[in-house]
Amino acid sequence: MLLPSAQTRVYLALGNTDMRKAINGLSILVQESMDLDPFSGHLFVFCNRKRHILKILYWDRNGFCLWSKRLEKHFFRWPESSEEVMKIDQRELMWLVDGLEINQQKAHERLSYSLLF
Repeated sequence: MLLPSAQTRVYLALGNTDMRKAINGLSILVQESMDLDPFSGHLFVFCNRKRHILKILYWDRNGFCLWSKRLEKHFFRWPESSEEVMKIDQRELMWLVDGLEINQQKAHERLSYSLLF
């Protein structure tokens, strides 16, 4: 999977998704269920009911890309929420793909500095 730019957002489609869906079906879900633009270049992440398959859909200049990972032994720590869509950052996505919780207790918080002139 290509690493996205700093401006790229990551959206999780919470709940479960039918993993028989490919690019066309997932892009329709992004547009109709998530109410987002599948051509935006942002990453849209989907997970199946058993939590062992993850798919990431994104638009790359002239076509859709679909990245998939299937775990053979364990499961993804997919967040539970009453919301349909969750926005996470790229670091949290890497944790999720690695099988970790997206809310790490020991992770450093993001700092931002403003320059005073």
